[in-house]
Parts: sequence; structure tokens; C-alpha cells
Amino acid sequence: MNAEDRAVPDAVASQREQIARAITLIEFAFRTGGRLFYAGAGTSGRLGILDASECPPTFGSHPDLVQGIIAGGTEAVFRAQEGAEDLPENGAKAVDDHGIRAGDVLIGIAASGTTPFVRGALTRASALGARTGIVACTPIDDAFASLLDVAIIPVTGPEIVTGSTRLKAGTATKMVLNMLTTGAMIRVGKTFGNLMVDLRATNLKLVDRSERILMEVCDITRDVARELLQRADNRVKVAIVMQSLGVDRERAERALEAGGGVVRRVIGGDPPAVQLPVPEGGQ
Repeated sequence: MNAEDRAVPDAVASQREQIARAITLIEFAFRTGGRLFYAGAGTSGRLGILDASECPPTFGSHPDLVQGIIAGGTEAVFRAQEGAEDLPENGAKAVDDHGIRAGDVLIGIAASGTTPFVRGALTRASALGARTGIVACTPIDDAFASLLDVAIIPVTGPEIVTGSTRLKAGTATKMVLNMLTTGAMIRVGKTFGNLMVDLRATNLKLVDRSERILMEVCDITRDVARELLQRADNRVKVAIVMQSLGVDRERAERALEAGGGVVRRVIGGDPPAVQLPVPEGGQ
């Protein structure tokens, strides 16, 4: 298995330009009031839901900004719903149920590229004016590809357990989805250097991480960082601007809005490149 898995990063790397194209589409959607949706069945659907669910705690994004759709609904996350993926009209209905519209981006996920649910969802989303793309691990037909804005096809080859696309195909898909959301979130200002400055300090682990980020970026003590974070309503990005510019929260928020949410545009200078230690028992 390990020998087979070693080929996965190369397959993903072959799709760098397509991934960059998708990131650009997603960034534009985020900046203009749009959202990102994933649609898939089985493992593919679960991976989309996983990536979507990790965005709010990592980037402080609203839960509606990135959403995962799985054939068969919520129950399919935990238990396979056989047959749920076989009808394209189910995918089209899911698009309507989620209110996908022009300005949104829908990325279909299908290891084979042929899943009817996914194709139905993409066809309907495109008809509604949304931008569309697919992540598949086998080549797709040109006719369908021509209907999409972007096709990301990291060809991973036969699985060590024949047909078990949760293996190499699943790994490649997870890598691609990581790049899509992380790349788009970076572009809209959710990071400063390599730091997650738009996280919200909503639990003890994140409070500690927030304080350490402020200590590193602003060169202040833990006590000063803690007090600053409180004044910034537990928003790290706002706290950085407050400290750097010597302004109150309201002025910091206005400055960030004027700078498109990008800290570097507001305070100037090069962003830090630091590696914060992982606290015991934390992630």
C-alpha cells in the first residue's frame, strides 16, 4: 500500500494549473458573496463534507461559506446509502435544495468521473449560472468536460484492493480539496504569513494558539496578548491590526475592510514565518 501511495502526490502535482484555476474561481466567489459547494457520493461525498467542516475552526469562516453535499443525505455520512448516487435527478434536486445560484462554485467529486448524482448536480448548477468543476481520478469524456469551468483529474491508477476508491483516489481527493480551500482562504486574507490569523478563540486550545500568534507577530507578552485578544472580541486578525496601528477595535475593523481582509495590506511589512509548537493534547 505504501508503495502505491507514493504515486499519489505526483498525480496531484500534475494538476497544479487546474487546481490554481479552481482556487481563482473560489476566491472570486468568496469576494463577491458566493459560496463553495462540494457534491459527491460515498467516500467522495464524505471527503467534501470533511473539508467543508474544517473551514470554520481553521479559518473563522461562516459555516455556510463552504458546504458539502452527499448523495443520500446526512445518514450517508455514517452508513452507505446504496443506490442514492444512481439518479442524476437526485443531484439536481440537491442543488435546488441547497439554493445554489449564480455566483456560487460547485465542485463535483467522483473518483470515476461518471457518478450520475454528481453529473446531475453539476449540470443543474451550471444551468443556474454557478461556476462548476470536477475532481476525478480517472479521465472524463471531453463532451462532459467541455461543460465545466475546470476539471482536476489526478489519475491514480488501479487500487491495491480493486475498486476501493477510498484508497489512492481518496487520498488524492483529500489532497486536492485541502489545496482548494486553503489556497482560496489564503487569498482572501485568512492567514498572515503561515499563521491562521482569522481563527476565533472559542475553546482553550484556540485561546492558547491565538495568544501565541499575537505574541509572535506583535512581540508582546502573554498577558498583553490576552488583554488585547479580549478587546478584539477574540479575533486575532483584528487584534494584530489594533496593536500594529495603535487603534481601537472599530478602526481596526474598518481598516481590514478597506484592505480586503488582508492583514499585510493594512499594516505593511513582511509577514512572519514561524512554527508554533503544538500544545500537549492539542492539534
